[in-house]
This record gives sequence, structure tokens and C-alpha cells, in this order.
Amino acid sequence: MRKIFWLILLGGVIQLAAHAQSTNTLNTNRTEIATFAGGCFWCMEAVFERLPGVRSVTSGFAGGHTENPTYLQVCGGDTGHAEATQIEFDPTKISYAKLVEVFWQAHDPTTLNRQGADAGTQYRSVIFFHNEKQKLIAEKSKLTAQADFHHPIVTEIVALKKFYRAEEHHQGYYDAHTDEGYSRAVIAPKLEKLEHKKVIKQEPQTGK
Repeated sequence: MRKIFWLILLGGVIQLAAHAQSTNTLNTNRTEIATFAGGCFWCMEAVFERLPGVRSVTSGFAGGHTENPTYLQVCGGDTGHAEATQIEFDPTKISYAKLVEVFWQAHDPTTLNRQGADAGTQYRSVIFFHNEKQKLIAEKSKLTAQADFHHPIVTEIVALKKFYRAEEHHQGYYDAHTDEGYSRAVIAPKLEKLEHKKVIKQEPQTGK
């Protein structure tokens, strides 16, 4: 009987250990989503792809009223959408607060509906929060970041209603077109500046 008792007890311990290991694996693999608009999504995508802890970055559109908009429709300025990037990240490796901090450094949040030569509401600065926690983090970060800028931050902080993925040729644009004019003149200098400040690493971290 003792032998049977110890076998049953041992079996229970093994099951508990397996459950704990399974739970730890699930926690390790858990990811969260952040959505930002900060001008051209080619630029923002290239920046966030280079952050350790970021699993994937998708270029698309958010904040408008047109369903399933095309890039050309958004460029026309009539859809209400902003070019946006949606970021899947591992919160055990990089926090949402850190992503917001990088967001402030990756673009100029003080220019209304403009980033450099790109002008229009589709290039406005927006943090699209997914829950109340993200909203509070973004609002607090905005107040802190203001000290780094001479002009008022005009970034909107609004709830995400719907994110639409852009056409496939917009995904991973910079890494597929590093020799093109816009990449050399706009994206590459931005990446070099952020790398010099040790904000990002030069090579993509997402494996895309």
C-alpha cells in the first residue's frame, strides 16, 4: 500500500510541475499590442522593428471613417485615417512605456499634421491606446516628454477603434528598398540618429 501511495503522490507532483512549466511557457509567449501614428509609416516601422522585444510591426491606417481604405485613398486626405504602425511586443522584454518613449524620439510631435515634407492629416501624430492602462501611461509620458521640446506637443491620445493593414508592398518597406531616394534621404538619417543616441539597434530585431 505504501508503494501505491508514493506512486500516486509522485504522479501528482509530476502533474503539478508540468502544469507550472506550461503556465510559465504561456506567460513567456504572451504579447501585447501598441498602435502609433507619427508621420510616414515606412519610417515608424523601420524604427520599431529595431527594438529588442518587438515581435512584429505592421504598417496600416487608423483613426478614420472609411472601411478598408487603400493607400491612395488615405493619401487623398478624405478618409480621416492616419498612417499608423501596429506593434506586437513582449512585455517581459520591453514595456509599453518604453515604446511610447521611443515614439516621442522617432518623430516631431510638435508639428500639426506634418512630418518634414509630408503634410496632411494622414501624417498627424497619434497614440491609439488599446486599454485604460495604455491611456494613462501615454498621458503621463506626454507630460514628461514636453520638457524635451520647445513647442507644445500636439499628439492626440485616443482609443483605437479599428486598424487596417496597408497593402503588402508597404510592409517592411525600408529593408526592402534601402537604396531608394526616400529611404536614403529620410529613413536612413533617422535610424542613424536614433542608433547614435542608443535608442535602437541598426539591424532589425523582429526577424522580418
